[in-house]
Amino acid sequence: MRLEKDIRHRFDLDIMLRGAALDSANRATRRMIANACIGMDVNDAYYSVRELRCALSWLHEGEEDGRAKLLTILSNAGCDDFQRCIYFCLAGRGIVEMLDDLEWLEDILEARGRIAGELRRMKTRAMPLVKPYVADAPDGPVVDGERPFTPGPSWYMDPKLDA
Repeated sequence: MRLEKDIRHRFDLDIMLRGAALDSANRATRRMIANACIGMDVNDAYYSVRELRCALSWLHEGEEDGRAKLLTILSNAGCDDFQRCIYFCLAGRGIVEMLDDLEWLEDILEARGRIAGELRRMKTRAMPLVKPYVADAPDGPVVDGERPFTPGPSWYMDPKLDA
């Protein structure tokens, strides 16, 4: 009973993500990536999404480093599957929509981090985050980082680019 009372009076850092994941006004990709972040460490989630968004922005802007950065993210066997999960939820949707969704998620995760920091300063406890991954290493094959890749049609045939 005591544990239940302690948890009930703690702040849920995932509340914004849960709301976004359930909001039918959000497109499906946004609901998917919000769900994928629930339980992730506050800093890990934010910086992972930011790194992915930067790589895709560079690639979209024609920066050669963007291709190498994206390949490094997707082929990193030393990390968990989180960034790959986010990327593959968005892959093929069109670069403008991918970047829009990542910026949207990055804003939510930044606010989540600010709240976590404020809770620490106030010495208020947050509800424990339930780690969504069972292992810290990939659970299956990763992208082959040895072969170069050519961005497909979703990088130049995006319907939102014509608007």
